[in-house]
Amino acid sequence: MRSRALRMFLLGMALLLVLSACSGKKSTTDGDSAGDGDTNSGEPQDGGVLQIGLSANPQTLDPVKYTGVYESQVMRSVADTLVVYSKDLSEIKPSLATSWEISDDLLVYTFQLRDDVYFQPGEYQDGRQMTAEDVKYSLERSAKESVMNRLRGVTKVEVTGENEVEVHLEKANAALLAVLTDAGNVIVPKEEVEGWGDNFGAHLIGTGPFKITDWQKDQQLTLDRFDKYWGEKPHVDSVKMKVIADTNMMTNALRSGDIDIAMDVKGQNRALVEQDENLELLTQQALSITYLDLNNKTGPTADPKVREAIYKATNVDELVQGVNQWGGATRSYLPLPPGSWGYDKELEKLVPTFEPEKAKEMLAEAGYPDGFKTEIYVAEARVPYATIFQNQMKENLNIDVEIKVVEWGTYSDTVSKGNAPMSIGGWSWYPDPYFFLYQLFHTDQLNALGNGKGYENPEVDKLLNSALSDTADQDERAKLYQEALKIILKDVPRLEIDVQEATAGVNKKVQGFEVSPDNSIQIVHPNGANVWLKQ
Repeated sequence: MRSRALRMFLLGMALLLVLSACSGKKSTTDGDSAGDGDTNSGEPQDGGVLQIGLSANPQTLDPVKYTGVYESQVMRSVADTLVVYSKDLSEIKPSLATSWEISDDLLVYTFQLRDDVYFQPGEYQDGRQMTAEDVKYSLERSAKESVMNRLRGVTKVEVTGENEVEVHLEKANAALLAVLTDAGNVIVPKEEVEGWGDNFGAHLIGTGPFKITDWQKDQQLTLDRFDKYWGEKPHVDSVKMKVIADTNMMTNALRSGDIDIAMDVKGQNRALVEQDENLELLTQQALSITYLDLNNKTGPTADPKVREAIYKATNVDELVQGVNQWGGATRSYLPLPPGSWGYDKELEKLVPTFEPEKAKEMLAEAGYPDGFKTEIYVAEARVPYATIFQNQMKENLNIDVEIKVVEWGTYSDTVSKGNAPMSIGGWSWYPDPYFFLYQLFHTDQLNALGNGKGYENPEVDKLLNSALSDTADQDERAKLYQEALKIILKDVPRLEIDVQEATAGVNKKVQGFEVSPDNSIQIVHPNGANVWLKQ
């Protein structure tokens, strides 16, 4: 059996994210920042209700069914995974598992589990102790039922001791530990899942620091402190997460004191937060990209020449600057964020350049000299992107783009089934390129949200498989991912738009809160976070 040190080698966690170039905080006019300076003097105080504004409505909290960051932002306060990332995403740390070992053939991961973990009381169990059987049940359920295929390749989970499990793989997976940090792989009690059936997503029970006590759909969730939580006691008594989709309303709620933290502060609201002496704008370069998917299977965009023409007719710089006039994003070139260790700046030269006249010629050669009509699906927050793109397509290619604004559930369903001619989406995950390239371009992900566009290339599949299974060396894996990127860029399956910042507007009474590069909300977390309110 190999040691934990080898496990760290396997993941290639020697990287230090370029995120360190961003402090994660931007000071307001008086020089204080949340968790720093005068505002963090004294010992943490217990009590109070932390109120957070969410920019979108969670559709389901069932770990095998969730598809958006909005759901995981809630789930991570209610349920736990076996392992977690450190705050800067540079290493894997214990959570429900205290330690782990990897077999020499890289096919078996053995986890030692905590013996002091309890589930929150629910409708079908009274708050019993978590067992190794619960880990087996939860991970095997994820392997079989996850709509995002989050645990592909796991053949079985064996209980090998009172507090020990073995995760068996079909083939070696150099990203498994990182995969296990995902909120889709939290541990849940079988009784609650089977008792609620299809409604479990509205009644999530876990082992986390907070339990859901009220959920008013489309409005807010109330999470109360779970007194038998195995980790550090939460300082706040409860958390209210309010759904405020309108960005202006979100900022107004923060400035008036209706909420303490506003997630995803964008546009001119960034300046409003920075100018308010009671607030602070926290920012962190995120592992988060925005892109425009083109349907690779049906319609005019099934032709790669049409896709390239659209890319050449899109002034991406103008698009990014138009949407982000007040900052918050930079142009993206690759299907990876620069913070990923697989990124290669040299590949940027392979991206189609803005040449509208050449684009017209290509579209005519493809059989559409007069353009065509199509649709683009977006959630409310990405309408500005769609509007600028719509104008550019009409002006440069005479393509009439109808904007379809839908709520997240409809967007996810439409896009994942390949029913969107075009769509604008975002992807936030971890430094390992697997989470971006395999999930978004491998044929295993056809008819899933990541590859609803229907991209298929056997050579790309082969390279992505090899990077996951044939080597554990990070440099070798990076080379394989970069070879895959060369092919993907040549096929032009989509347009890259921007790399986002993770942002939050925070009342200065909030202590210990930091924005995370993966856009998660960490109120109480095994990595050391424990937010408190200065009374």
